[in-house]
Amino acid sequence: MTDSQKEATRQAALDYHAQPRPGKLEIRATKPMANGRDLSRAYSPGVAEACLEIKADPANASKYTTRGNLVAVVTNGSAVLGLGNIGALASKPVMEGKAVLFKKFANIDCFDIEVNESDPEKLAAIVCALEPTFGAINLEDIKAPDCFIVERICRERMNIPVFHDDQHGTAIVVGAAATNALHVAGKTFEEIKVVSTGGGAAGIACLNMLVKLGVKRENIWLCDIHGLVHVGREADMNPEKAAFAQATDLRSLDDVIAGADLFLGLSGANIMTPEMVKKMGKRPIVFALANPNPEIMPDLAREAVPDAIIATGRSDFPNQVNNVLCFPFIFRGALDVGATEINDAMQVACVQGIAELARASTSAEAAAAYHGEQMTFGADYLIPKPFDPRLSGVVSTAVARAAMESGVATRPMADLEAYKAGLDASKFKSALLMRPVFQAASTASRRIVFAEGEDERVLRAAQAILEETTEQPILIGRPEVIARRCERAGLSIRPERDFNIVNPQDDPRYRDYWETYHGVMARKGVTPDLARAIMRTNTTAIGAVMVYRNEADSLICGTFGEFRWHMKYVTNVLEDVSRRPHGALSMMILEDGPLFIADTHVRVTPNAAQLAETAIGAARHVRRFGIAPKVAFCSQSQFGNQPDEGAERLRQAIALLDQAPRDFTYEGEMTIDAALDPDLRERLLPGNRMQGAANVLVFAYADAASGVRNILKMKAGGLEVGPILMGMGNRAHIVTPSITARGLLNMAAIAGTPVAHYG
Repeated sequence: MTDSQKEATRQAALDYHAQPRPGKLEIRATKPMANGRDLSRAYSPGVAEACLEIKADPANASKYTTRGNLVAVVTNGSAVLGLGNIGALASKPVMEGKAVLFKKFANIDCFDIEVNESDPEKLAAIVCALEPTFGAINLEDIKAPDCFIVERICRERMNIPVFHDDQHGTAIVVGAAATNALHVAGKTFEEIKVVSTGGGAAGIACLNMLVKLGVKRENIWLCDIHGLVHVGREADMNPEKAAFAQATDLRSLDDVIAGADLFLGLSGANIMTPEMVKKMGKRPIVFALANPNPEIMPDLAREAVPDAIIATGRSDFPNQVNNVLCFPFIFRGALDVGATEINDAMQVACVQGIAELARASTSAEAAAAYHGEQMTFGADYLIPKPFDPRLSGVVSTAVARAAMESGVATRPMADLEAYKAGLDASKFKSALLMRPVFQAASTASRRIVFAEGEDERVLRAAQAILEETTEQPILIGRPEVIARRCERAGLSIRPERDFNIVNPQDDPRYRDYWETYHGVMARKGVTPDLARAIMRTNTTAIGAVMVYRNEADSLICGTFGEFRWHMKYVTNVLEDVSRRPHGALSMMILEDGPLFIADTHVRVTPNAAQLAETAIGAARHVRRFGIAPKVAFCSQSQFGNQPDEGAERLRQAIALLDQAPRDFTYEGEMTIDAALDPDLRERLLPGNRMQGAANVLVFAYADAASGVRNILKMKAGGLEVGPILMGMGNRAHIVTPSITARGLLNMAAIAGTPVAHYG
């Protein structure tokens, strides 16, 4: 990196911290504070009621305050990673960053507390005095051996979890990486020789974790700046190091590295040489974790021993040992069961959860966040990526279970599966709303054909379908391409073994398909030659023919290309007197709940009858999600105040709906703010027929509906489920190119629901 690049990177980091407002944190109220009533409840006199409840039973603090979801990150700044003893104030950006990670990855609220106190016993006393405020304590960046003293005192005196992340967080992630590295190397903890450099807090904790996982203490050789830790050594010793002292005449790293199976470096740059790597045992494991420069650069270790398994602390090499894989989730599980401590059983459960997740197929969300990286379990993928959204559900649940089984949970849970589902729902925004749809889909094993079967998003969706539903995916594509892309994406599924394939280039059903297509389209200008060509090249048409022939129950297409192009082939083959598309409905999942938008794609300028039909169909589909539909017809006109052509069509649609009893609420025409703000709507039209905010918006023009949908998605962080093609009896759905693998899974669940479930 050039000097100018370094300066640009430095300035970008400073700008990140300074703009648009200083720092990385803020405090936000979680309850309304808009009037005197709110004030009287939040503060005097109403606050006294909560105080008295806590006085009567201290456990109520978790019910009436944030304490049960509040962690303190405490430091004195004496050992900030890569910076050393910079003092409490200078460490504040690091501690704020830690708090941000707690919130981002586990939705845990966090205060950073920087303390000007170098005496470990006094620092421990300060932390202990904070117990009424917090549900747990994260000690951070306190130098060794002071950190051992602070943690020991706090754990003895406090009845909440105290966790020194530099020690135990590092140890847990190292334990997970080592578990999987040994799996790849074909070795076990019980048989390996470990050589470690670095006798600080993290290094000692890692060695203790390896012992918990099965490594024999006599097989651990610890070196530091003074050489091997051996019996009788006096220089720079403490009880924690002395526990690993060897009775030997060997003194240096080079003396003891021969035959080592695992090198664990938590020390400094370039202390490991290629020659040392060559002295190690078969298929050596090299964890060079010093930051920013490791004990040996991975390319040098790989050059010395090509099959070496390597991890570092850096993000620009495979297998980054990053504490963020651990600390948010171990605290999440501990807080949720009211654990009084984070014990060995909870730490080992965390190790196992992280390790097992890496051996599972990679999530689509993690693949999207790390586009282009190989994420197939093996030597270069030992631990999951921090942005894998499954971490919270898997690891936190494992920790909560271990806390309950080891007897330290004060609020044990009756249903851990429901707890995991709730954690997943917090990461997968659609999970909770999609639950009724997935439950309905589980009653029938429907065959879902994907037109774009070679798309990686489709492949990931197919794996998820096989893991999470009873549906049977069918993929249209070339088998060799699909197999190669499954392997590259780290997916365990393979063509024919796990799902059926339709190969457009060579399929025994080709003649049956083109003859069927020609039979349907013969009087629509399609010749036999054109039918043959289409059945070789047009995967949407092939999928539609399969549904027509009852070889599949539903088609999903549209991951590339234009919506109406796909709809042309869907309707050509599948439309009949009882099935015709009459609208596309998108569910936008927002921070305050779902909002349905129609019609986004099918009819550019629907007439009044079509608008009424769209509203009826939207209401029917909304009920599939367990939601009572409230339909607002939206326009720039407000209850007849403008003679606009689009507004007139909306007024006529409402009149048509009024001609018969309806099982849903509807109102209009009105602006979007009136639809979503019941107080505003009541002022504009007192006594209107809708109560509360609308949850379905129907527009007079497709471009208006599509524009609202895209604005909500791009600027409001809305997650789309859909578009749902209404009117086709669930026989086809056309998605859009922006859809994700999770979105395809959701659409498969919708397509997999028997028509009887929603009419």
